[in-house]
Amino acid sequence: MIKSLLIAISKILPTRIVYAHCDIPCGIYDPKPAQIAALGVLKMVEKIVNPPARDEKDINSVRNFHNAMTRYVLVKEEQARICKTELLILWTDFFKPEHLKMFPNLHETFWRAAKLCSLNKQEVSMEHATELVKAVDEIAEMFVKSKSPK
Repeated sequence: MIKSLLIAISKILPTRIVYAHCDIPCGIYDPKPAQIAALGVLKMVEKIVNPPARDEKDINSVRNFHNAMTRYVLVKEEQARICKTELLILWTDFFKPEHLKMFPNLHETFWRAAKLCSLNKQEVSMEHATELVKAVDEIAEMFVKSKSPK
């Protein structure tokens, strides 16, 4: 009876899966996922800039080349998205107003890093991929310093 009622309700009010990071002060924050994602962007850009060899006369070689390049681009896009998401969690949930005293350029640093995530999705640039890694590493240093005893 209850199962039938729940099924009927779910048909009237369908649900969706949602994802969120908790907004309670759990203290479980870490810049490492953003750093790993930024390095993933850099690695995919390296692979795109230095593509695998292909034999234009061999259709399988051409297909494999296009498959590999497509995968590199898709992974680059996903890693840039993950990086941006992880940065935004740190920026909006971990860092507090008192951290601005320690790091007056905190907002500028995060803004620049988030923009670099978008830029790396839009183009293939070793320069911008390297800048992203450096920006995320700078944020990781801020994070570590913010947690160290005063």
